[in-house]
Amino acid sequence: MITILFDIDGTLVRSGGAGMLAIEHVMKQMFGVREIGKVEVHGRTDNGILEELFELESLSFDEHRSEFNERYWSKLPETLGRCPGTLLPGVKELLAALQRDENVAMGILTGNSKRAAEIKLQHFEIDEYFEFGGYGDIHTNRNDVAAMARSSAEHCLAQAFEPEHLWVVGDTVNDIACARSIASKVVAVETGGGLNEKLSDAQPDVLFPTLADTAAFLEAVVGKTTSTSMETASTRTKDHNKRMR
Repeated sequence: MITILFDIDGTLVRSGGAGMLAIEHVMKQMFGVREIGKVEVHGRTDNGILEELFELESLSFDEHRSEFNERYWSKLPETLGRCPGTLLPGVKELLAALQRDENVAMGILTGNSKRAAEIKLQHFEIDEYFEFGGYGDIHTNRNDVAAMARSSAEHCLAQAFEPEHLWVVGDTVNDIACARSIASKVVAVETGGGLNEKLSDAQPDVLFPTLADTAAFLEAVVGKTTSTSMETASTRTKDHNKRMR
């Protein structure tokens, strides 16, 4: 079994700033903040981003975590509908090809909180492809999220992993670093916040400009051409791949 953990923002989708717009709305609604501070978001966790934003306003995120998150998750579907987000090139075709292979399992490794991840994947209609995941609800360090994703995969699939059978797909240097922390191979993709030279310097196993070349991805990660992949048994039912656990 080859297990592939996908980052979301910048790797599978661009949400057009919907997340920060929703956060800005809730900060204004709850605390009267007119303009939120500038923080780095690429390759970080929701928990880390929100802790920093709250600190800039001399507020405690832990004190307001539950209410803030509920309001944020309620607002996010609306802002996703308003912002110019998009599914990135080749993503739907690649996920469909991987789903057809009974020897491939797919999960999520994202800095998004679990509920925010679900909302984004549902919005872009790709939620059915993922079985498990690691999320940024409580961790600031992306490596901790990677460990959560690996543990979730091992629990779901009832198996441990050999390094050559575990892959992370992401668009930032942080994605590469957290993949190495769980002894995973890495596909880096140039569709997000990572500059090409920085991604190259971080030495991913594979570097693609986009995920549009399904055949090249399958050859590099699964070791099969597209035609061979099409011929593999499709006995894995849709229900088996339907929800992130």
